[in-house]
This record gives sequence, structure tokens and C-alpha cells, in this order.
Amino acid sequence: MKKIINIDGMSCEHCAAHVTEALNKVEGVDSVKVSLFRNNAKVEGSDLKDEDLKKSVEDAGYKVLSIEE
Repeated sequence: MKKIINIDGMSCEHCAAHVTEALNKVEGVDSVKVSLFRNNAKVEGSDLKDEDLKKSVEDAGYKVLSIEE
């Protein structure tokens, strides 16, 4: 399963690393690739729940604009 999370508020590599770390803690996540250029994160894993992904990113201090499959 793959999800693309569109994120607002990332401006540097530190932000990308912070989001990556937060998403890697979510149950079911196998891999995370964050793009500052696209302002998104591509997440792969099994049984990924949108609400868990959104909470993780927002708890890290960023805004989730949308989550796509």
C-alpha cells in the first residue's frame, strides 16, 4: 500500500528529517520518502490508516493538506 501525504510548513532538510522520523514511528510504515520540492511524503507499508499518518505529521508541527492513494 502506498500513500502520498501533501504537507504544508516544511522549509528545510531538518523539517524533512523531522517528518520522516515521525512517519517512521507509525504502525505499518515500511518506508518514507519526503520531498521538499514537492512538499509531500511518499509512505509505503501495510494497513496504513490516514488518521494515524495525519496525526503523526501534525504532532510533528506540520499541516496535512491531503492524503492520496
